[in-house]
This record gives sequence, structure tokens and C-alpha cells, in this order.
Amino acid sequence: MIRYDVTDAVATITLDRPDAMNSLTAEVKAALLDALRRAAESPEVRAVLLTGSGRAFCAGQDLREHAANLEAGRGLANTVREHYNPIVELITTMAKPVVAAVNGVAAGAGASLAFACDLRIASEKARFALAFAGIGLAPDSGASWTLQRLVGPGRAAELMLLGEPLDASRALELGVVTRVVPADEVLKTAQELAVRLAQGPTLAYAATKRALAFAAAHPLRESLALEADLQDACAASQDHLDATRSFLAKERPVFHGR
Repeated sequence: MIRYDVTDAVATITLDRPDAMNSLTAEVKAALLDALRRAAESPEVRAVLLTGSGRAFCAGQDLREHAANLEAGRGLANTVREHYNPIVELITTMAKPVVAAVNGVAAGAGASLAFACDLRIASEKARFALAFAGIGLAPDSGASWTLQRLVGPGRAAELMLLGEPLDASRALELGVVTRVVPADEVLKTAQELAVRLAQGPTLAYAATKRALAFAAAHPLRESLALEADLQDACAASQDHLDATRSFLAKERPVFHGR
């Protein structure tokens, strides 16, 4: 249900339930969290690529499993706290860049997973749907936090309250995705981007992710203080020293993530 491969320092994590549009059961979510932890902790991995197999990126929660839980009186079966929250927190705080290759439909929690990634390459056939309100639920998996940072609070409210699908071209126009490419090029394009990031200054990328997340919820003075601390840490890295020498020598820097 989850495929995990490492090539060129990129861990590719593929949701692999194509017959169910890669919808998320408890078992799939646990496996996805394990794969993300593996990528985050592995020294050989310097970037992560998240995608889905078949015609969907991820259709969100498996509603058959969800309906069974409701009928049995288990409600949400604590899946938001046990699965979704740790998955999204790990994607957003991982000290490595995460790229989503959105190859098709991304609905509900599936859309939230894509929004949590640092960059999103979308197929021209991709569609995003915040379908939570349509089944009487509030958003989960961090969508209330990530989406408004991508499109602004007013547009995020519109997308969530109305639940109308967002096609790839409109998603690009609103800033939801980084790039839209033909369907047969989406994985290749996302892989090339992930490899580029894997060859970059890993420590600086981690610091950038941390600075952006912090500044989104803190005033300028505190954000400036954190920036100074992060700059001090990056300036002490071997990558920064080597890149400065390369710049002065008019050579292309080679980063090693240390």
C-alpha cells in the first residue's frame, strides 16, 4: 500500500492503492507515517517526493472504513490525532524539502497532504477538493493552517465552505501549486525538482522551512531574532564555507548537507 524507494538521495513515497484512488485506511496511514519517519531519519535521504499510483494522488479518508467506524459507535476512531496530525506535522517540520507530485485527484485529507508539502508539481489532470463540509466535517490534516498560507484566508474560506473542485489551471493561478505539466510528465518533473533539492544545501533548506513556519505566527522582532540564530548555525556549516570559496573561485558549489 506504500512504496518506498531511494534514488539520487531522494526518497520517493508512493501511495499504492490505485483501485481505491489511494484512499487512506488506518493501515495505510500508519505505513505512510513510518515511511516519512524513515525518510526524515535517514542520512542518505536529502529530499522527499510524495505521490500516488494510478489516476489519483489521494482521495482522502477511506469512507468505507470511516462508515464502519461510525456504525460501530467509534466515531473518528481517533485517527486525526493518531494518524493525520503526526503525518502533517512531520511533513511540514522535516529538516528536508518535500515535493508532491500531484498526478490526479487530491481530495479531503489527500489535498491536505499536498498542501503540507513544500512544493507541488501538478498534472494538468489534477483536481483539488476540500470536501470536508460536504459530509458535515470540519477540515483536518492541517488544511486550515496550510491552505490560507498558500491562497490567503478569504480564498481558503471560500474553497473550504463551498467545497467546489479546483482544477490544475486555477490551482496554479491561486498559487496552490508550483507548476502544472502534462500528465505524462508530472512524475519526471517532480523527480527532477526533488533531485535538484537533494543536491542543494540541506541545512539551509531546513533553516528556511523553520524560519517560514515561525514567521507565520510570530511578530517581526522575534522572527528577526530567529533568523539571526539560523544564520549563525548555517554560517558554521561546511556547505557554507565551501560554497563561499566556490563563489570566489567562480565555480559551481557542491553541497554535501553538512
